[in-house]
Amino acid sequence: MAASISTPTKGIQSSANGNYTFPLTVLTTLFFMWGFITCMNDILIPHLMNVFELGYAEGMLVQFVFFTAYALMSLPSGSLVSRIGYKKGIVIGLVIAGIGALMFYPAAEVHSYAFFLAAFFVLATGITLLQVSANPYVSILGKAETASSRLNLTQAFNSLGTTIAPFIGSALILAVVEQGVSAAEEAAVVQNMYLGLMTVLFILAAVIAFIKLPVILSSDEDQKPEASKSEVEKTHKNAWGFTHLVLGAVGIFVYVGAEVSIGSFLVKFFALPEIANLSESAAGNKIAYYWGGAMVGRFIGAAIMQKVKPGKILTFNAIVASLLVIATMLVSGKLAMYTIIAVGFFNSIMFPTIFTLAINKLGIHTPQGSGILCMAIVGGALIPFLQGVLADSSVGLHHSFILPVLCYIYIAYYGWKGHFVKA
Repeated sequence: MAASISTPTKGIQSSANGNYTFPLTVLTTLFFMWGFITCMNDILIPHLMNVFELGYAEGMLVQFVFFTAYALMSLPSGSLVSRIGYKKGIVIGLVIAGIGALMFYPAAEVHSYAFFLAAFFVLATGITLLQVSANPYVSILGKAETASSRLNLTQAFNSLGTTIAPFIGSALILAVVEQGVSAAEEAAVVQNMYLGLMTVLFILAAVIAFIKLPVILSSDEDQKPEASKSEVEKTHKNAWGFTHLVLGAVGIFVYVGAEVSIGSFLVKFFALPEIANLSESAAGNKIAYYWGGAMVGRFIGAAIMQKVKPGKILTFNAIVASLLVIATMLVSGKLAMYTIIAVGFFNSIMFPTIFTLAINKLGIHTPQGSGILCMAIVGGALIPFLQGVLADSSVGLHHSFILPVLCYIYIAYYGWKGHFVKA
């Protein structure tokens, strides 16, 4: 990596062999929080669909707005992080996300779907800045050859957040609503949930603002002789010149689209009479197994990647995931529920692996590359919406999952051939 690391804290080394346990521990809390917040969308979508009497496509506007923030704010976030550094970017991201969580209070108070969508956008803007700051920071804090393993490990705690969120959301929102409470009580449930999230986000911002973390310097004048530009890096004026990054951005686009699309429809899918005929609160609890599989898979993947090349594991997982989704479309009953839940396990290593393969050897272009990759998370806006259109059509919800199958096929290609760095 074309970056030097200053050492403002005792016990932090400036070499690739340094002890980064403390900063990585701090960063895992961020991965947990944005995983928790993002997965709460899967619980709020069926709730908002019921409250505002929305169709599938209209309900997917939540994910459309949420992930559109990544497309609009990722490049500005990358530029901001290049100027102010990773730590300040993290603090500002937490504050913005906290403001977005606060906006859920008036949105529920005035009973406005448009206000909810605005709150989702602001919340996602903060998370975008966190992603742009934290993902490359984890990759840089250690040896380049173990970056995929390291990011998979921290992403496992992101999956811990996505595993816990459905249980809490189902118990505090869906289960309460099923008891036949008043509209005012329904609003209060959502308000209290997001006020709690706001408090946690502001506390994290304050804590990180006052602790010391390694400072990553990427300008030419700050580089040490041993960290000079590589030949590959010199051939490009910006990150867009790297083919493996651009193909990786497409990989992030389709991966996030597939993962979010599946997760967003699970409550309604499990509630179908021909699938499992579950209540929405019971179906919400089942989502935890989908995201829990991703958590387990990331812990396992972090260990396997110490020995096996990340590209090969990515290809294998993508192929299996596509076969599981195809099986889901071909069968019905609880078997269809189990096959789609199993996809979560094989999703596990995809995002961090694609991310680290895509920013490999970008050097001083790494912040911009991170912004491009996070911009590609807009796949989480477009693909769920398109699947919603299919679900509302004669195709139906059950067979609308053909869209994620196509996404996994591309990911298999990227793991097999598309990630190689070309000089």
